[in-house]
Amino acid sequence: MNERGKNDAPKMAERLLDKKISIDAFVSSPAKRAQKTAEIFMKKYGSAHEKLTLIPSLYEASVDDFYRAVEQLPDEDSSIALFAHNPGITDFINSLDCSPVYNMPTCAIYAFKIKTKHWKEIRTADKEFLFFDYPKNKD
Repeated sequence: MNERGKNDAPKMAERLLDKKISIDAFVSSPAKRAQKTAEIFMKKYGSAHEKLTLIPSLYEASVDDFYRAVEQLPDEDSSIALFAHNPGITDFINSLDCSPVYNMPTCAIYAFKIKTKHWKEIRTADKEFLFFDYPKNKD
């Protein structure tokens, strides 16, 4: 992780906490940078390391890989944070039909709700866009 990432990840985790967003589970690509970013968020959230799930298919993932990864998550985790890479993460977000973005910058946060209690229904469930934030955003 470069110096910018070491500064941006804690700052973005703090912004997420400020929005009162709870996270039940953290899901990441096994790539070192994604995993390190997830661990920084987990530390800010005071989460135990066992709350991190590494999913190999999230490295260089297609849109379908993202859906398959989310569909397998346990329903008892009602909110998740997903850490992955471009271009796949941007493509996945734009497939949600909720609020498209041109690009997910490093350490960006895109939050949405799915209107179901079952992760396996993410493809078809109605979605509600919550917010999009990134390190250089001045809001």
